[in-house]
Parts: sequence; structure tokens; C-alpha cells
Amino acid sequence: MDQKGFSDLVAIMARLRGEDGCPWDRRQTKEDLKPFLIEETYEILEALDRGDDQGLQEELGDLLFHIIFMARIAEEEGAFDIADVTHGVAEKMVRRHPHVFGSSEVSGPREVEANWAKLKAAEKPRGSLMEGLPLHLPALMRAFRLTQRASEVGFDWEHKDQVWAKLEEELKEFQEALREERKDALREELGDILFTLVNLARFIGVDPEDALRRVTNKFAERFIYIERRLREQGKAPHESSLAEMDALWEESKKKGNNG
Repeated sequence: MDQKGFSDLVAIMARLRGEDGCPWDRRQTKEDLKPFLIEETYEILEALDRGDDQGLQEELGDLLFHIIFMARIAEEEGAFDIADVTHGVAEKMVRRHPHVFGSSEVSGPREVEANWAKLKAAEKPRGSLMEGLPLHLPALMRAFRLTQRASEVGFDWEHKDQVWAKLEEELKEFQEALREERKDALREELGDILFTLVNLARFIGVDPEDALRRVTNKFAERFIYIERRLREQGKAPHESSLAEMDALWEESKKKGNNG
């Protein structure tokens, strides 16, 4: 089979949406594609976490296909086409990198980030630094990005010890709400703890969304190990004691099961 390129993929999408195309593809709307875009993005993250270059290649292709799909629907609606998408982003990248494509000079990555923020603000004026981030971003990611923006204009702690002190304060408030069984306050206090942890993660250079995703994957894989070992013994988790499952959990850890 001949090697297919970007233009071939665009042509394939046009055929799928054409009169003699695929009934399923012809039926899709931009709203229908939203969950697929999110799913494909997270499958890319999974491939990255696994260090799976072959999987990464495939998942990037799937995401690209859905981008072309979305652009094709927009073209049919008379809004824009994929050429407008690629042209627009290419122009933006040149404009946002004057130190590469122009005569500006920078001292390093931090100045690049600062210049990017200034150029973006000039292109897309906002009434507030808190505007412009999608409300549908995962909560940890949105908290991280918003506090990052506030930090860039000096609204921040001076060092991580202050963040740690704030975390201890929030934990005490949560413990008080828990002890007094103030259910209405528990959600807010827990939110304060999580928000403070996001700030601590930012101070130590850790992406909290990535950190939580990794530890969640590790938990799932270790529990799968427990289930597998129990099946070998002719048991299921609900037929086993906590002590048995804990022992298998420790066994999984010793085997380097991340899971």
C-alpha cells in the first residue's frame, strides 16, 4: 500500500462525509465528536506513561483524524476548513516566537514564557487572568494553571515552607469539621486541602494531574495483581480477608509492580 500523507487523510475524510461515504461518519456533528477528542487525548497520555512509541504514534494519528473530522464539519457549515486551521496556527507560532523568526533576543526559557504570555494577552485581551481556561479542564489541572497565572504577577507565597504551613492549617480545619461532623463544611475544607496541595506541587515542580494519574494507575495495577493471585487460589476479593489482600499488595510491591 502506498504511503499516505496529510492531504490523503483530508481526502479520506471528505470521502467518508460524502454522499457515497460512511453512514456513521456522515451522521456525526461537532457535539458528537467532543467525547472522542477527550478520549483520544487521554489515550495519548497513557501511551506516554507506558513509554510506548508505537502506541503514541497510533494515538496521535487518531487525534489528528478527529481534528480533521471536526474541521471537515466546519467546512461543510461554511465556517472554516483544515487549511485555515493549519494556516492560523502556523502564523501564530511565528508571531509568538519573535526570538526565532524575528530580531528579538531572550536570555532563556523563563523569558520565552514571559514574552509568550505578553503576546497572548495582547492578541486576546482578558478582563481577568482567571479567564480563558476551559471550565471542563480536570479540576487539578485548572487549579494548577490558575495559580500559575496568579504567581506570574506576584500573587503567591515566597517559598514552599509557607505553603506547607498553609497545608497544616487546612488539615487542622478539616479535622475539626470531621470531629464535629459538620458535613456541609467537609467538602469545602477538603477542597482547601487539595487546592493547597496543588500549590505545593507547583512550588516543587510537579504536575499534580500527572502525579495523581500515575499513582491511580499504580493502585489499579496492584489491585489487578491481587485479583489475579486470588484467582490462582480459587478465590475472589469479596471472599478474602483484608489481611490476605494486604499481604498480596505487599507482594506486588516487592515484585516491583507499579503495578
